[in-house]
Amino acid sequence: MRIGMPMAYSGGFAETVDELVDYEKAGLDIVFVPEAYSFDSVSQLGYLAARTSSLGIASGILNIYSRTPSLLAMTAAGLDYVSGGRFTLGIGASGPQVVEGFHGLPYDAPLARTREVTEICRKVWNREPVVHDGPRYQLPLSRAHGGSGLGKALKLINHPVRARVPMVLAALGPKNVALAAELFEGWEPIFYFPEGARAAFGESLDSGAARRAPELPALDTIVDTHVAITENAEERAAAEQQVREHLALYVGGMGGKGRNFYNDLTRRYGFEEAAATIQDLFLDGRRKDAAAAVPEELVRGVSLIGPPGWVKERVTAFAESGATTLNAKPLAATHRRRVRDVNTLRELSA
Repeated sequence: MRIGMPMAYSGGFAETVDELVDYEKAGLDIVFVPEAYSFDSVSQLGYLAARTSSLGIASGILNIYSRTPSLLAMTAAGLDYVSGGRFTLGIGASGPQVVEGFHGLPYDAPLARTREVTEICRKVWNREPVVHDGPRYQLPLSRAHGGSGLGKALKLINHPVRARVPMVLAALGPKNVALAAELFEGWEPIFYFPEGARAAFGESLDSGAARRAPELPALDTIVDTHVAITENAEERAAAEQQVREHLALYVGGMGGKGRNFYNDLTRRYGFEEAAATIQDLFLDGRRKDAAAAVPEELVRGVSLIGPPGWVKERVTAFAESGATTLNAKPLAATHRRRVRDVNTLRELSA
């Protein structure tokens, strides 16, 4: 199983990059740079590419609305070039709060747009002509004049390092999960609960896998989690509280009622009543109460927190449910302890 780590997007990035050599020695395989509504992740990924030599780097994630499909393809090709073929393009639909509220763009047709973005990116990397034709992004037409009076279709000037940059889709909804299993090299679900994964995702994964192109490798399931390996009860409780607050923010606050994908996922995991309570409390401004309402079973199920024996059991549960990459955020208070936890996690995952 691969070991990944998300990079913080809200401060301390340069200091974390300085420490990456220690994580790499500890067995880290890949780092994911998120992009929410802080600094853009592309500039930081370029910085990472210059400061590292063998570590995989990935966007985790770029939304599919604020950049055109061709720009996403150009960006991925450029980052793959400056990193010497180490880049993975992670994309996702994000949600209305970011796309509409922050970027001022309509959040429409996420499934169709994701498919179009994927196919256009791969055409750009293969240096095939691309032309915008109509109100939506469309695949290039075969007509001789190259489009609707827009002139000759264009293709990428540079020759990419790889004709196929690996693509990962962050997806939670049934149709998007099926699309990940059909078209993408990897799939990234947030707060992955192994015991509920089959009920939440199984039918969609099976549906997409049945249409998967034979040239694609086995789907890399990249699960976001948190890690703190400790025998100390107080440290364990503090780490679990961080996870509890993280879950409350997403389940309770990332979207209004009926438009919160993370709340929907929690319900699919079997925590219907808790999901409703968390959302009611969070939207009412009672964030501490919302965090307290997150079930302990969910907190412990989605994280890797506790003694080595317990973490080993959880790693096994993740693997048996289909996870192939652990994108684990270390929660220990010091850099030395965080590196140690990554090293231990590598050993427990072997």
